[in-house]
Amino acid sequence: MTEEMLSLERFEEASEEVKKVTLDTKLVYSDYLSKQTGNKVYLKPENMQRTGAYKLRGAYYKISTLSKEERKKGLITASAGNHAQGVAYAAQAYGVNAVIVMPTTTPLIKVNRTKSYGAEVILYGDVYDESCEYALKLAEEKGYTFVHPFDDTAVATGQGTIAMEIFKDLPLVDYILVPVGGGGLATGVSTLAKLLNPKIKVIGVEPAGAACLKASLEAGEVVTLPTAYTIADGTAVKTPGSVIFPYLQKNLDGIITIEDEELVMSYLDVVENHKMVVENSGLLAVAAVKHLDVKDKRIVAILSGGNMDVITMSSVIRQGLIMRDRVFTVSVLLPDKPGELNKVASIIAEENGNVIKLEHNQFVSINRNVAVELKVTIEAFGTDHKNKIMDALAARGYDPQITTTNV
Repeated sequence: MTEEMLSLERFEEASEEVKKVTLDTKLVYSDYLSKQTGNKVYLKPENMQRTGAYKLRGAYYKISTLSKEERKKGLITASAGNHAQGVAYAAQAYGVNAVIVMPTTTPLIKVNRTKSYGAEVILYGDVYDESCEYALKLAEEKGYTFVHPFDDTAVATGQGTIAMEIFKDLPLVDYILVPVGGGGLATGVSTLAKLLNPKIKVIGVEPAGAACLKASLEAGEVVTLPTAYTIADGTAVKTPGSVIFPYLQKNLDGIITIEDEELVMSYLDVVENHKMVVENSGLLAVAAVKHLDVKDKRIVAILSGGNMDVITMSSVIRQGLIMRDRVFTVSVLLPDKPGELNKVASIIAEENGNVIKLEHNQFVSINRNVAVELKVTIEAFGTDHKNKIMDALAARGYDPQITTTNV
């Protein structure tokens, strides 16, 4: 195409184009996060999008820019999740064939969802990089058209349509927080936001264990991390896109990095206060809201996706409850006599603690008449309530010790 992508004209074209397949994910005002931060915080719920993530936007717009000949050859990409489903759905909408190369470690539910949109799935490699290398090889051998997950200006233009919708819902937005993996979403959103309002601040948010863009911006060139270790699997990228990097250098106003523990906390915040399921990568922007040292600003956090399997949900919720002292395990030593267990249970009940699990170990001491160990896992309302229960046990002559919780 002769005209440059990532121009206002192209963003406007893409915004109209993606409406054919996307849902209108209107901003959701977060009373909870607003009170916590002293700002007006809004969520852009792309977790509620078709295919469960924003990736459909870039995939569909990219395909719309291809010639009939390019589409007829068939599409190919590599992805372990959201981009795979986005390309598969978009290809189905255009009536063209799509081949998706996914790592052999991809959860079955993601494989089946991708197949459900009519794509051919090939499982190859242990990680994304190996899958991508194989997909590029197949593209060369069979003439497929490769659709890159992020390092493509047409894909980034499609992702940037999110910013158009944000400005429509909240014209006076001050800050936009955008998750960063390879940088396609951040490129599109920051570039269009600056075109619409040069004074706006757009902040990229990366997992601390995979902060490849932060490292690259600091170096002034694209660099590759030795590892990418984070529970935010959708943004576990070691190298940002080289094609889109100049746009990120120009339009991003900063990078915030988030530890995995903060994502766990944010998951509970969103589930309990907004009744929404958001995947770990999509929670980056939510966690980043509390890192902004500003007041009385209008802030939009982009929830980039919500594709999370139930086993991961269970694990994150469990860890979140433990981290917030809403579930904890206490160990006490007591004589092996009838009624001792009941005494401990009564103390916990008096303080409105809820016993989840009991473990009674008679072999902690060679003289069990002197001491047996009782481990009690308790549900509490938070740190203050936990401390009240601990104090009550100590006041009755026990020496409660916090121990590892396994629930």
